[in-house]
Amino acid sequence: MQGIENNEVLLEEEVISIRRVTKVVKGGKNLRFSAAVVVGDKNGKVGLGKGKAREVPLAIKKAVADAKKNLVEVPIINDTIPYYVVGKFGAAQVVLRPASPGTGVIAGGAVRFIMELSGIKNILTKSLKSKNILTVAHATMNGLKNLKNSKEISDGRDIVEEELWQ
Repeated sequence: MQGIENNEVLLEEEVISIRRVTKVVKGGKNLRFSAAVVVGDKNGKVGLGKGKAREVPLAIKKAVADAKKNLVEVPIINDTIPYYVVGKFGAAQVVLRPASPGTGVIAGGAVRFIMELSGIKNILTKSLKSKNILTVAHATMNGLKNLKNSKEISDGRDIVEEELWQ
């Protein structure tokens, strides 16, 4: 895990997957590496990126650059998400449930990295159907992307923001 300076925001990175991929051509096999990386500031911003190159470090560098382009703002209330949400991507489904203080991050694999780098400290998650790391990570990011903050919800319902979570 390293820190990256980006517009006065310190982003941390975590590699969730490195895969060796080959392309069969006339002269033999072309070997490349595919990397998936999560970056976040542990304060509500998190991104997922993929990169491919002939060497692992270059693939990771490309993935970090891609992840910075795909940063998502996550609404966090009392160190957890505001409400229950299901993220879907391809065959993967990830259930994200808010948890009471002291619960911790109940998640595994790629979902745990995404939650920790986004700054969520209490959450219950369940990965359904697919076990593929990349599709589960995309489903988690999709669920976090679909979360709305209290201002957006109160504007849509025409009620005061303070009365929203009563």
